[in-house]
Amino acid sequence: MNLTAEIICVGTELLLGDIVNTNAPFISRHLARLGIAQYHQSVVGDNHARFKELFAQAYERADIIITSGGLGPTYDDMTKEAICDFLRCKTVVNDESLSRMQEFFKLRGREMTHNNIKQAVVPEGAEVFQNDNGTAPGICVEKNGKYVIMLPGPPRELEPMFEFQVIPYLFMQPMFDDSAILSHNIRIFGIGESAVEDKLYELMTQNVNPSVAPYAKSGEVLLRVTARAETPLEAEEMMKPVINRIKECLGEYIYGIDVDSLQEVLVEKLAEKGLKIATAESCTGGLVSKRITEIPGSSAVFDCGICSYANEIKNKVLGVENEDLKKYGAVSDTVALQMAQGVLKLSGADVAVSTTGIAGPGGGTPEKPCGTVYIAAVTKNKQIVRRFMLSRGTGDERENIRHLSTMNALSMALEIIKEI
Repeated sequence: MNLTAEIICVGTELLLGDIVNTNAPFISRHLARLGIAQYHQSVVGDNHARFKELFAQAYERADIIITSGGLGPTYDDMTKEAICDFLRCKTVVNDESLSRMQEFFKLRGREMTHNNIKQAVVPEGAEVFQNDNGTAPGICVEKNGKYVIMLPGPPRELEPMFEFQVIPYLFMQPMFDDSAILSHNIRIFGIGESAVEDKLYELMTQNVNPSVAPYAKSGEVLLRVTARAETPLEAEEMMKPVINRIKECLGEYIYGIDVDSLQEVLVEKLAEKGLKIATAESCTGGLVSKRITEIPGSSAVFDCGICSYANEIKNKVLGVENEDLKKYGAVSDTVALQMAQGVLKLSGADVAVSTTGIAGPGGGTPEKPCGTVYIAAVTKNKQIVRRFMLSRGTGDERENIRHLSTMNALSMALEIIKEI
């Protein structure tokens, strides 16, 4: 059965741009891994009539409708009410949700106002997903073979609820009985989408089941391999030779399968090997450190990060030779190497990376245009220094240059620790 889903994110703040909508991408990634197709996705403000109109369209064309937001206690939280109105559902108070909510406020020493009870009201007979990180529970209503899933808006509440409650619930439903659809995401860095397609053209165009689909991301490429079979085990077996073929063609560029980021893999590998890392940054201004430390558990592997924009700091803190700064300039392989060696010595870490470059829009020269970046990765026994040209020198891509510099630094750190 070819299942389809549609996501509706609710909130006027999303339309105004006050809040970035991270819920839709998160849910979409998981739906894709389950082999559930999406053809429409929407954002609507806190308006009962407009939401109901949009919901009616989604209900007509999708098997699964997933909403986020609008489950709170205030008058403008109307997702549940509009859906119940459309589906003509009776509602009841869910005792467990109410009890958990009362305990939530009690533990925080706050009074639970009467309007909060609204959050514990659910459609009669609905599946309730209890909220371990907030107050509003999630809800699933099945009617006429359609599944309507209502989730709270805050990502810290929605994400664990969807991953650990909604997905297992869906897998138990009859619509998944006739076949298993599984996907694996292969993360690739260091080669462009067109080059990936060139190497895998026959695999992409001739394979239908499993299928291979490329997705270009900022600075990297994602390949999604999807198979349909009677059982999950059969689907996995079908994908193995395809994934192995991709590894044969692109192995040096693959940094992980079913992972979210370079930094996630780097932190995991450092932890596996019992290693620590330190950073010395100029043009990236601390972004490499930020990427590493946003991963849970990074405190066990991250020693320190030094942001050394000024040449004086490069010299006094990192030990970069003044003569080399004058002779080669701050943006050079010599300085990048000394920055990495300096922070390695200063921190006592096992591996260090450094970045120095011209992010623009000013500061470029004919010899070193905007986008010129040098990155070094060092250990006590090995060193790698590379020059990157990360733009056409137009000077209008500052954040992109910084982002790509950061990704290359993380990739080089991964590369050098493989030999430790």
